[in-house]
Amino acid sequence: MAEILSGARKAVVYLRAHPRVAKSLQLALVTATVAVCVWAVQDQWSKAGPLLENARPGYLALGFATVAVYYLVFILGWIRILLVWNIQIPYRVALQAEMVSMLAKYLPGGVWTPAARTLALRRSAGVTDTPTVLASILVEAGLSAISGVIVFVVSLAWVRGVNAPLLPLVGFGLLCALGLHPRVFRPLMQRLLRPFGADTIEPLPFSQTIVLLVFYCGTWLISGAAVYFMLRSVGTDVGLATIPFLGGVSAVGAIVAVLAVFTPSGLGAREASMYGLLLAITTSGPALGVTLLNRLAITLVELLLFGAGIVSWRLTRTARTSS
Repeated sequence: MAEILSGARKAVVYLRAHPRVAKSLQLALVTATVAVCVWAVQDQWSKAGPLLENARPGYLALGFATVAVYYLVFILGWIRILLVWNIQIPYRVALQAEMVSMLAKYLPGGVWTPAARTLALRRSAGVTDTPTVLASILVEAGLSAISGVIVFVVSLAWVRGVNAPLLPLVGFGLLCALGLHPRVFRPLMQRLLRPFGADTIEPLPFSQTIVLLVFYCGTWLISGAAVYFMLRSVGTDVGLATIPFLGGVSAVGAIVAVLAVFTPSGLGAREASMYGLLLAITTSGPALGVTLLNRLAITLVELLLFGAGIVSWRLTRTARTSS
């Protein structure tokens, strides 16, 4: 890990000294990322097309809109984490940086997402404290994963017959929680982020951690509502009480996607986990259909929000130039 981070630091130094190479590389990465996203949309559209022919448009629109709401709300957590560490950014800038990083996950390898968000924040808001930004991304991922595990485990109290690897899942959540403990967090961040110039990064206060955990639990409930609407769109009503379970299913899928670092955005791995868990409350047809619709919705929403962020950035840049 230290060798990888050291190599990344050398690459950053080189790119700063050669801005033309950096711009060419950024353009190439953006082009490659968008190309992969377009391919993913086309691939999932071809599979989900027959389902959309008979889908209820109202519920389908609600499902896609709720996925967008999930992303728009999720960003607030990251803004709060940065604010605790005295980095204040407007919502628009956070949206741009988050969406750039979301698209970067379609490139295989786990380094592109934090790298893209850090670079986007530097370019759009002039935030140069790279170690703290990277730490905020790690904390965000950890808190989101822990809250997702909590939502999923709690939902099993009223959803029976779920065939899930509970021990590894709970173990992963506990590992994330251990990483956020002050006695572990300080030396861990210092070791991981030393190549980027990190000195000492203090952990979040306990009260803020609890508030953010509750917040991220709420975001998974929003995600569960999106899956619920998609199930209704294909003619399956599993009841509103299943929304926490569906949110937990989304969380497990997201965790699997992050761990499957060598696949673009966890394609295949995320869908397999969601499909298997959905069989606890519905049959194979709706489970497969909603799994495909969920991937299609995620990719489309990420592309649309990325496009909105680019347009907003250009308009803001034009306004500054004019003034």
